[in-house]
Amino acid sequence: MISVVLAAYNGGRYITEQIESIICQLGEDDEVIISDDKPDGDTFAAIENIVSSDGRVKYVKGPGRGVIANFEYAIGLAKGDYIFLSDQDDVWLSGKVDAVMKEFAAGAVVVMHDALVTDSQLNPTGETAFEINKTRTGFLKNFIRNSYQGSCMAFDAKLKKYILPFPQSIPMHDQWIGLVGERRGEVHLIGKPYLLYRRHGDNLSGNGSSFKQKILWRIDLLRCFLRK
Repeated sequence: MISVVLAAYNGGRYITEQIESIICQLGEDDEVIISDDKPDGDTFAAIENIVSSDGRVKYVKGPGRGVIANFEYAIGLAKGDYIFLSDQDDVWLSGKVDAVMKEFAAGAVVVMHDALVTDSQLNPTGETAFEINKTRTGFLKNFIRNSYQGSCMAFDAKLKKYILPFPQSIPMHDQWIGLVGERRGEVHLIGKPYLLYRRHGDNLSGNGSSFKQKILWRIDLLRCFLRK
């Protein structure tokens, strides 16, 4: 069983296209958990018809404490054997689920694929996520400079007991999940893009943080791993 966890916040503009690109790749027993961190926003109105007509799509109110806590909450609700992370404004490309599941079958505990970077209208910019992030595996590499991108990630649910609860001080959930995967098993990368990564003014990221803050984050991350 696959669980897709999607953290939403005022996602009405793009989320329907994203959900449609996801559910066409899922089986009857799979699920999509949409955790809405702004229930009084426009997300539910955009997906109400999908939620009412497809029992696999589950809408819940998020904790209201930001994107990291929202993903933590949704992951906690997931019942699947494999958990795929999803942002609200991208589009999954055909074959994504099959390609990722092949890597799990080959022994991976975390899988990440490349993505085509696009503008707000899904026009490719000519860049890929792996190129921009200089993506490679390795604990030390990703501890120093994170190259994990959550919207391209999936992980074996057996990692939940190590991933949850998230440490309070982590800079972003994707780095934490990726590093846990590096410690607990094999992390596989798929060089083929299986996502249209829509970049626009409302994207959430950790960019723009001060050098001091980045150092403090990594000190806290190291403490978390030493305690585990």
